[in-house]
Amino acid sequence: MDRKNREMEEWMEQQMRSEQQTKLERYRILNRYARKGEILFTGSSLMEQFPINELLMSSGMTQVIYNRGIGGFTTDDMLQYMEEMVYGTEPSRIFINIGTNDISRPEYRLETLMANYRKILTQIRERLPQAEITLMAYYPVNETDKLPDSSMAAEMFATRNNENIALANQAVEKLAKELGCQFINVNDGLTDERGKLKKEFTIEGIHMYANGYQVVLDNMKKYL
Repeated sequence: MDRKNREMEEWMEQQMRSEQQTKLERYRILNRYARKGEILFTGSSLMEQFPINELLMSSGMTQVIYNRGIGGFTTDDMLQYMEEMVYGTEPSRIFINIGTNDISRPEYRLETLMANYRKILTQIRERLPQAEITLMAYYPVNETDKLPDSSMAAEMFATRNNENIALANQAVEKLAKELGCQFINVNDGLTDERGKLKKEFTIEGIHMYANGYQVVLDNMKKYL
């Protein structure tokens, strides 16, 4: 990588971290006004970008759900900011989708992800012992249909692929059972005949438009 590209990557990383800190400050302030004992969605960008309140309104549903997801966050990040992302709303029910950015790392190891996830759940149990905790399955990806640059696709999906996601989902389900949490796989209808995230649902092969999240919500309704 040449110097110009390296400097650009460093600048982008700084921008992302700055935006994350701004979101955390917003959550700190928002949490003061949150109605206690409601539902919480938390995790990384796949949760942050879930337009849950608009979809609830469109579906005629009246549940109160606070979203405290932050794009780019890993399990390490979440462990550092549990107050803003979990405890601050004092929820009675918590839905978590965290870890796909861990899977994206070149140094990804499933054992490390599960160790951090265990720490997250253990800390929640200690701080909010009455809360019902639900772990959501990671969504499938589509590495072939959206990115024209094959080198970019190869980098983005080197470890964040459907094989590793399936293995991670199995491990998360096992962890949920061990710790007395609920695991839900709400991916039915998201994939095409190849097992990939449907092209019409995804922006770049990972993140989803509202039509994809509507499928997820339809699968989630019985849990809400």
